[in-house]
Amino acid sequence: MKKQISIIGVPMDLGQSRRGVDMGPSAIRYAGVVEKLEALGYSVEDCGDLSIGRSERPTHQGLKNLKAVAKASDELYRMVKREVGKGRFPLVLGGDHSIAIGTLAGISRPYKNLGVIWYDAHGDLNTEATSPSGNIHGMPLAVSLGYGHSLLTSIGGYQPKVKPENIVIIGARALDDGERVFIKEKGIRVYTMHEIDRLGMTQVMNETIEYLKENTDGVHLSLDLDGLDPDDAPGVGTPVYGGISYRESHLAMEMLSESDLVTSAEFVEINPILDIRNKTADVAVELLGSLFGERLL
Repeated sequence: MKKQISIIGVPMDLGQSRRGVDMGPSAIRYAGVVEKLEALGYSVEDCGDLSIGRSERPTHQGLKNLKAVAKASDELYRMVKREVGKGRFPLVLGGDHSIAIGTLAGISRPYKNLGVIWYDAHGDLNTEATSPSGNIHGMPLAVSLGYGHSLLTSIGGYQPKVKPENIVIIGARALDDGERVFIKEKGIRVYTMHEIDRLGMTQVMNETIEYLKENTDGVHLSLDLDGLDPDDAPGVGTPVYGGISYRESHLAMEMLSESDLVTSAEFVEINPILDIRNKTADVAVELLGSLFGERLL
């Protein structure tokens, strides 16, 4: 991995309905992310937080805070693009998962085939037509594939940001009906909790790494803390029991580190209001340590 890291905080809570996730970047910083990475030998520049607007009155049927999310996504796109242009590793801290719209827009342009690992309990593949809630944090992967409202898909001035054959979803266990159809139609590779239980995390990650190594020229890790089981990561807005364990997640990050495939990352959906003594932010920092090469021996 690149030894220069740019941390970008995105205190976004407009993509969903539960307040508090906007404090996620502060919680991760408080848990010692900068100190952890510097202790591992990285040069870290904290670029601070984006300024996020307020929630808006409903103006577009079916999508909540559409214009505000689009504006924040555009600003994040520009910030991430700037850091990528400097040759630095962008590490984006959320905030709800709608921030991935701006992150992927800022990252994917230099790559012909950017790979994406979507580590999440959810597919985030809804569109306005399929979403049960209208929450945009359930749509960023679909948007990045070019499906959704034009205000979102057009961020960065190009689309799509990623191809379906270059995506691997890990940890899925809460998929809406429209998402299941979308996954089958587009041929997206998904390892649900059934596959993780049956194959084991070692095989899942080996297959993921080999698959992306063959098809891509860079890999973005988008890690939603609700991918983990709520017993290990309680401070998330949409917990789903029966998730990936703390130890399995460490193994996944260690294997990604050894593969040297990951070129950018974001950690999202930490809600300190719902947490227990900042446990979920602590878990995020520990997983980041493993991703960036920390080992017991």
